[in-house]
Amino acid sequence: MARPAEFDRHIVLQKAMQAFWEKGYNATSIAVLSETTQLNPGSLYNTFQSKEAIFLEAIDHYGETGVRQMAAFLSSSQSALSGLRQLFHQWALDAHKGGPECTCFLVNTVLEVSRHHPAVRENVNKHLAAVETLIRETLQLAQAQGELDANKDVDALASFLICNIWGLRVLGGTLPSHKKAMAIVSQTLSVLD
Repeated sequence: MARPAEFDRHIVLQKAMQAFWEKGYNATSIAVLSETTQLNPGSLYNTFQSKEAIFLEAIDHYGETGVRQMAAFLSSSQSALSGLRQLFHQWALDAHKGGPECTCFLVNTVLEVSRHHPAVRENVNKHLAAVETLIRETLQLAQAQGELDANKDVDALASFLICNIWGLRVLGGTLPSHKKAMAIVSQTLSVLD
């Protein structure tokens, strides 16, 4: 009889996600994942079956956690647009910090892997669509509350804002100055005026 797993799957996924985020999919070997998660390769394969399966679960972990945190932040904000503006300002602050947090794991995955791996692309797209949906719903709430002009096309605005989030997260990899990142955010958010 096989012994039950003696580790917290959530913690293992968090550690694996961090390794993929810092090194990228291609440079993160099973040996790196074994060292990072403190599990031997056999345990990793028994639990996840493959490196790609670990990666897909790490994407889910990141995407679901991020959407939950973003939704909680937006729902606790003074207003829909003030919450959205605060998020963009936080992403600008993150952009010039350095480290993996200055970029987005999902966007990094799009740039590195998703064109060549349909399962990865589909998974990433699911999470990026969830972020866009959350932004769209926030814009609709802003319209309902009279914060945003009722004539603005929230679908187009949500797509525009998500595209700018991606750009800002890619820019984070270049370690831009705080001034540059804030100028970009200011210009982006001007569409909400």
